[in-house]
Formats: sequence, C-alpha cells, structure tokens
Amino acid sequence: MSYYSVKGKGWRYDFTLKGQRYTEAWFKTKKEAVQAEAKKREELTKPRAVSEIPTDMDFLELVNLRLDHVKAYHSERHYAEYRYMAKRWVFRWGHLTCGQISQRQLEDFILERSSVSSFTANKEIRYLRSLFNFGKKKRLFSVNPLDGVDFLPVEKRVKYVPSKEDIDKVISQASPDVQDYLWAIRETMARVSEINRLTWDDVDLKARVVILYTRKKKGGHLTPRRVPMTLKLYGILSRRYQERKPEMSLVFWHRYWSRSENSWQEGPFNDRKKFMATLCRKAGVRYFRFHALRHAGASLLEQSNVPIGTIQRILGHENRSTTEIYLHSIGDAERSAMITYEQARKSSHTDSHIK
Repeated sequence: MSYYSVKGKGWRYDFTLKGQRYTEAWFKTKKEAVQAEAKKREELTKPRAVSEIPTDMDFLELVNLRLDHVKAYHSERHYAEYRYMAKRWVFRWGHLTCGQISQRQLEDFILERSSVSSFTANKEIRYLRSLFNFGKKKRLFSVNPLDGVDFLPVEKRVKYVPSKEDIDKVISQASPDVQDYLWAIRETMARVSEINRLTWDDVDLKARVVILYTRKKKGGHLTPRRVPMTLKLYGILSRRYQERKPEMSLVFWHRYWSRSENSWQEGPFNDRKKFMATLCRKAGVRYFRFHALRHAGASLLEQSNVPIGTIQRILGHENRSTTEIYLHSIGDAERSAMITYEQARKSSHTDSHIK
C-alpha cells in the first residue's frame, strides 16, 4: 500500500490484494486518496451474496484492512495506537487465519498483558473486539472470538489535577513558543489534536472566537465547535497572527526532517508529550500531561458555578456523563450534607446521654 503525488496532477493510491494490483488517480489531497483506497478495499472484500460469505480469512489481511479503515476515518493518534498494538498481534497470530485463533488463546494473551496493568489488558480487549467486529460488519466472517470475554476489574483512582499555581510554574519554564501552545490549550480546554490542527481560518479575531475540530464523534467525522477567546488567548493569537508566515496556514507548526521525503518539511505536530516531563521536573511539580489542563479548566468552571451543560459544550462532549468525569471539585451541596450529618451525629450522641 502506498500513496504518492505528482506535481500538477494530484495524489494516487496503489496497493496489491491477493496478488492483484489496484490503483487510481488523481485525487486533490492525500486524505481523499486514503479514503478512496479504503473504500476500494471494502468493495473488493464485500461478498455479492449471502451464500458467498466466507467462513474465514487470514488474520494479517484482517489487520491491514482494519488499519486502512482507521487511517481513513479516524484521528492520527487513534491510528498510531491501533498500529502499535497491531504489531504485537501480528507477531503472535500473523501466520494464522482468524478461525484458528481461539477464545482461549485470546484470554491467555489478555492475562499476559494484565501483568502490565488491568487498564492495559482491557485496552487490548477493546481494540481486538473492534477488530473482529469490523470483520463481522464487513461480512468477512461470522464469529467474534472476543464475544463472552469480560473486562478485568480495575482499581479506579481520582485523577490528578494540577493546581493553578503548578500549571503557572510549568508554563514559566517553557520557551516562548511552547508557552503560547500551553496557554492555547489551557484557555480553550481543548484536546491536543484540536490545537495541533488549528489553522488561521479557524481563528476569528474580530469575533474573538476559535473553531475547534475533533474526530471523537460517532462515524469519525470532524465536528466543529466554537469557543470564545479569553483576553489572554486573544492577546497571544493577535501577536502570532502579526508574526505568522503568510504561506503557513497552521497556528502552531514545526520544522522536521522527513525520512520519506528525505528533506526538511514544515507541518503540524502529531504529539508533543515528550517535553512535559522535562518542564514538570524543572518546575519542581508532580508530572502531568496536556489533558490535565482540560480537567483543571473544567473543575475551575464547576467551582465557579458554571452549569454543567455549558461546560459540556466547551469541552466538546456528546454525553453529560463524560463531562462529569472531568469535574473533580467537591461542591457546596456535598459539604452542606456532611455538616448536617455531623450535627445530626453529635445531637444523637448527646441525646443518648440524657437520663
């Protein structure tokens, strides 16, 4: 499987399936070529009649089909995670057909992964289950060997949320460009992927609004939401707009060496997690990552009595239950309840001593 472009023409996909080559051109963008290639693969593997539904297929072929689909319809981060886990599966079962992989084999593998943690084992279950469900949905086979396999029990803990003071300390240790980046996440409570793909077309300085896009929606569609700018963010984006490179549409970008192109390139970040450990260590605070800034912001809004529906829209959650995970403060209602409890307990204790 490969994608390449020809100047002045566009992008082409080119892959081989069961010894036969398939190619098509010219697409305006690489993304269109990726999606067209994934659709073509699905057409080639989709049976024409119920009687033609196969009972088995190579596990390696199933993994490649799933990866193509994830790459075309999901975020780069999700694809990277899937690919990382798929390498481990292929090493173990790449020589087998799907029908040769038993539920017992999968359970043994999951128990091995539980030696890392229950969270790790459960993630393997989720991704493997989605892999086999993908094959069932495409009518490549009819049985999911993960059906009936339960998730392992986990010890849930309260998520660490850094204080305002610790966040300030970490930001102060960063370079000016990284400070802008961290403030953009902090002031919008955005996901890292949303800030990484932020373009100047998504920034309305006149209306003081940024438009953030996420793929964490059913169907993998990019979904926008509008987030008003704080004064701090408005000042940062105004300055960066004046200093921007006219030919660069991204708000935050970097220069990197591309092995595939064998040259220096300028483009978006995929992830920037590596420097957070260094900044936290320099600041002398407990380690936290970018996502903790979303939790911290949501908690501050809750403490300021902002309605949960408003917080939900700012964070870009479809479900209220997801937003509730981000709220870590103890509200006045809980405190009042415990005061009432203590008073009732003391009163009951006093009454028991009255003769």
